[in-house]
Amino acid sequence: MSFPPPSPDGLDPLAVVLDEVLDADAALAAAEARKTRALARAGRLALDALAEQRVSSRAAEMALREVASEIAAAGCLSDRSVQAQIMKALALVDHFPATVDAWEAGALSRAHVQAIVDAGTPVPVDKRGEFDVLAVATAEGLSPGRLRARLATLAERLQPTTITERHQRGREQRCVRVVRGENGMSDLIATLPTVLAVGIYDRLTQQSRALIDAREEPGSPVSAGANAASSSGSGRAVVSGAAFGIDRVGDGSEEWLERELLGAVDGQARAAVAAATPG
Repeated sequence: MSFPPPSPDGLDPLAVVLDEVLDADAALAAAEARKTRALARAGRLALDALAEQRVSSRAAEMALREVASEIAAAGCLSDRSVQAQIMKALALVDHFPATVDAWEAGALSRAHVQAIVDAGTPVPVDKRGEFDVLAVATAEGLSPGRLRARLATLAERLQPTTITERHQRGREQRCVRVVRGENGMSDLIATLPTVLAVGIYDRLTQQSRALIDAREEPGSPVSAGANAASSSGSGRAVVSGAAFGIDRVGDGSEEWLERELLGAVDGQARAAVAAATPG
């Protein structure tokens, strides 16, 4: 590919465009950093107003929400969204000052900053300042993706305990929660050891693919049962235990197949958890 020749004044058109892009990136980074500092100051105003009072966390949240609502109204934004931005800005400015300085100087992009925050947040507070300075130095010349890998190693070195000890503490905090969505749907979120999460996800994926394949095969028990159920309103299907871990006979409906599939997965998940849980 050939680019246009240099202009009469000797300037390379591609170099000119590259400079424009880099200048715009630096200006954008500086503006984002300044906005972050401003949001942090807004949050500090709300918290400082309550500093000499003995107030509950609820009162502090209401003060932050009041400040956020003023900013949101001026910018035609959501109160909750602005409040979340303020909380993130406070954490960033308070715990990663070197990162904010480099961001404002145009040395880091938003993606670099997010990588530093993600890797640095689990680092103990007394070590976070050291991490902050080293992370900025590490980021030079690296893409955000490569930076994440380097920062993971750096953060691990600054941890006072081993990964095994932290994993054990994490296991003690495992839980299951429901986040309600729209249209009668919800997200079921399980926090559990990665080895179990990956195993359950893999098993679900295998079984769902097998179920889809069986539906698409002409003459298969699942396909025939589903077709019969859809045409006559009733039907029966035998689901292969080898494919799904289910050996019962049902009415062939999607609801029945879903119940059976989830039941099988639940049993396997319980067995995996029991096998992996000490004692």
